[in-house]
Amino acid sequence: MAELKFDKELSALLVIDPYNDFISEGGKLWPRIKAVAEANNCVPNMSQVLNAARNAKLRVFYAMHRRYRPGDYETWKYIAPIQKRGWQSKAFEYGTWGGEIRGEFEPRPGDIVAQEHWCSSGFANTDLDLQLKKHGVHRLIVVGLIAHTCVESTVRFAAELGYEVTVVKDATADYSDEMMYAALHLNLPNYASAIVTTDEIVASLSSLSTMTGGGTGTRPT
Repeated sequence: MAELKFDKELSALLVIDPYNDFISEGGKLWPRIKAVAEANNCVPNMSQVLNAARNAKLRVFYAMHRRYRPGDYETWKYIAPIQKRGWQSKAFEYGTWGGEIRGEFEPRPGDIVAQEHWCSSGFANTDLDLQLKKHGVHRLIVVGLIAHTCVESTVRFAAELGYEVTVVKDATADYSDEMMYAALHLNLPNYASAIVTTDEIVASLSSLSTMTGGGTGTRPT
């Protein structure tokens, strides 16, 4: 694995869709990803990466899926299959527990929550690219849900826009081992500059948090 080096001024953590419906017991989609998520310790790993990023004073961005509201899709003439399934399941419904961010992933003051995405990419039809550019971010560390849709789509779009992306492979999950394999071994290597483990990224961020001197930058938490 290539040596991981992150500049605090240019790097940020991007957390994708940490909704209760995805990653909490009782969530609408949790039964579908539970086996894979528990096998790779996904949720604790996501939390560990988030804490490491905060300790290293990296900025934290959130790319959140549209929370269903009545009337969202009912009048649409054209709707993608994945959007139709979301409409039917009403996953992440606004005003419900399932549509809330799981407690340990709640944004803190200074974190940036981008506009909600309507399909899979955190960039499409949102202000995520604008927010990243305005904060001087070029390199992204990505964790969240799920590997073959929102994570993969967001990483692809990031690469198209010129960002350098590191994916934390055991801080994501999917509906099956086959889907995880396709995302992490077949598709994402074409777009992510690095695909690493939680231990590897935490070690890199931990060393960054101990660095001192000019040019590192800090932000309020």
